[in-house]
Amino acid sequence: MNNSRRKFIRNTALGTAGLSLAASPFAFSARSYKSIPGANDRIQMSVIGTRGQGFGHLRRWAEMASSDNVYIKTICDIDENLWDERVKTVEDIQGVKPGTEYDLRKVFDDKEIDAVSIATPNHWHALATIWALQAGKDVFVEKPSNHNVWEGRKMIEAANKYNRIVQVGFQNRSIENVRMAMQFLHNGGIGEVYMARGLCFKPRDSFGRVPDGQIPVGVHYDLWIGPAEMYPYNEKKFHYNWHWFWNTGNGDIGNQGPHQWDIARWGLNANEHPVKISSSGGYYKWKDCDQETANTQTAVVEYADGKLIQFEVRGLYTAGEDSLNIKIGNLFYGTEGWMEIDGSTWKTYMGRDGEPGPGSESSGDEVDNVVGYLAAPGGGGHYSNFISAVRSKNKSDLTCPVEEGVISSDLPLLANISYRLGRTLKFDGSKEKFENDPEADKMLTRKYRSPYVIEKTI
Repeated sequence: MNNSRRKFIRNTALGTAGLSLAASPFAFSARSYKSIPGANDRIQMSVIGTRGQGFGHLRRWAEMASSDNVYIKTICDIDENLWDERVKTVEDIQGVKPGTEYDLRKVFDDKEIDAVSIATPNHWHALATIWALQAGKDVFVEKPSNHNVWEGRKMIEAANKYNRIVQVGFQNRSIENVRMAMQFLHNGGIGEVYMARGLCFKPRDSFGRVPDGQIPVGVHYDLWIGPAEMYPYNEKKFHYNWHWFWNTGNGDIGNQGPHQWDIARWGLNANEHPVKISSSGGYYKWKDCDQETANTQTAVVEYADGKLIQFEVRGLYTAGEDSLNIKIGNLFYGTEGWMEIDGSTWKTYMGRDGEPGPGSESSGDEVDNVVGYLAAPGGGGHYSNFISAVRSKNKSDLTCPVEEGVISSDLPLLANISYRLGRTLKFDGSKEKFENDPEADKMLTRKYRSPYVIEKTI
């Protein structure tokens, strides 16, 4: 796309962003600031879960203080040992010192908090979202939006019942070049797209094995376990390593993988569940580790119209694929050509001889005139898109509303059920049940640990 068009889209989007935050309010408390004329335009947030991606959330929201009048009022994490560094980081960026809390329920009780950003371990995403919605908060929740299929449906029900904004953290949905690539596919740029591939090639070393130990001072472990089954504290099942245990995580196919599953489904324009799921793989090489999830896994899902998504996790050592040497990305195959996507870079190749076609670095009308292409409302990416929708109170402004986020998050969850059972499964998307398979149906939900329960009636 030519530079003038990029600048036009960017500047037009930024022109609709929230009001700037004046420097002077930094001298006031959160309560006194609310009393200043015009201060109601301010959006006060809490970030829940502040390691890894959550630390990124803190920085991103704090950086929006001056540009979008967004302010982090409370940092919430069950590990108090993280608080000092997080508080200093946020204060240095936004100019106001945030408060701290370890219990997310107290965050939801705070009437001055307008929205929450959830970056907890996966097993907390759905319940935290639902509790926040019931408390009248808007929600930005990381991928995968849900840890099992049933609770994803409850999230959608809660968002609709309480009429709040819910954005799922599939950031690609707000990246200009990716949006253009998807529109190019939907316009028939490589013919009819019949197959998509998602790639997650991330070498992962063993994290070792240690005996169960004492809960560290400052860690609220019961709250961290939350809705999951209780087990003794073990540092190898705690920070980050929770990804590799079924009780709390979903493996790399449900960690990095959801981003590429989402792009694959988006490119296929598949707005429903698949009808057939098959996945196999294993945990190879490392013997000094209790990891439960696979480090090498292949999945294939088929839709009612016969279109396919193939997904591959390679957790050891491998080359990338295609001309972009893709390790984290997507490939699409159509009747007239194929497309490769690596981050925000995309290329197409046409016909039997693979002649280069339009791509993200193309100039002129061939890409500029992608019919139906729209920049993400709000400008500035996924976080700004969420804030734009919070202000407009218009769910249609979201690039990844909860309905989209859940159906993409469900794909690796279904694949993992097939992997764990060791067989191909048939799925009835209208009922969100497997066909004549009660054993598989049990894995669509979990037994919730009181009082951290998602109720059947939201």
